[in-house]
Amino acid sequence: MDISTTSSFAPAFKTQAEIAQILQVPERTLEDWRLTHHGPPYLKLGRHVRYDLVDVVAWAREQRHA
Repeated sequence: MDISTTSSFAPAFKTQAEIAQILQVPERTLEDWRLTHHGPPYLKLGRHVRYDLVDVVAWAREQRHA
């Protein structure tokens, strides 16, 4: 099976700017969260930071308070 033809296997990697816009927080907040290990999971691809959108949404849902 070719991964490039199956969208269910292709992660939706987003940049810090894109995730900041989605979460409606400043980019600096994401940077602070990475330093303190409190934010959504991220990947370092070389010197580039990327976020898997599915992981970010799951993390955001875990932050809900009743």
